[in-house]
Amino acid sequence: MIENPEQKIVDAAICSRRSIRAFKPTLVAREDIEAILEVAARAPSGSNTQPWKVYVLTGDIRQRLSQRILEAYLDPEQVQAHTEEYAYYPRQWVSPYVDRRRKVGWDLYGLLGLTRDDKAGMQAQHGRNFEFFDAPVGLIFTIDRLMEQGSWLDYGMFLQNVMVAARARGLDTCPQAAFTQFHRVIADVLNIPDNEQLVCGMALGFADPARVENSLQTERANASEFARFLE
Repeated sequence: MIENPEQKIVDAAICSRRSIRAFKPTLVAREDIEAILEVAARAPSGSNTQPWKVYVLTGDIRQRLSQRILEAYLDPEQVQAHTEEYAYYPRQWVSPYVDRRRKVGWDLYGLLGLTRDDKAGMQAQHGRNFEFFDAPVGLIFTIDRLMEQGSWLDYGMFLQNVMVAARARGLDTCPQAAFTQFHRVIADVLNIPDNEQLVCGMALGFADPARVENSLQTERANASEFARFLE
């Protein structure tokens, strides 16, 4: 079995990554954000196309975007007019995927004391996505509409690199598909050109260990459940 110092460092960064849903207000240095993105850009991509584009939001612009999205999200008439441009989740849920989805949702709501009948509480918790869970940095990721499915696979590796590079610096993240519903609002506030499509958002900052939602530990299947070793 291979063991070396580099393996332990990389494994620790990967395994300590979690979706954090409550952040401290502590600011993140611009130099650290730039370094994370530079490292993440080493992700492989077909023919070195590097299809990722990133909008880094702090201060007033981050706050303004959150306010605009929340206005739409909390208005029953407005929210119906906002739909995703692409299907992040399957159109039809089956086991084991639906079981995992339900478990993580109810585990989170259980920590927060939210019951199935507390629709307002669940709506408010979901709405915290659009405040980047109070993280000081919000990241919005887009891709050129010309790019095809392979580039989206490349993009996933880039996003993973962002999150692992953040952990290596003692920072935390939460990748957020919730933003995709409000792509038109985001494009308007950030002046995103028509040729770019929203991929997702991400919160970046320092986790608040005092918040109960950050104690959530999601389960992972063992390799024996999803891998076949053939000889």
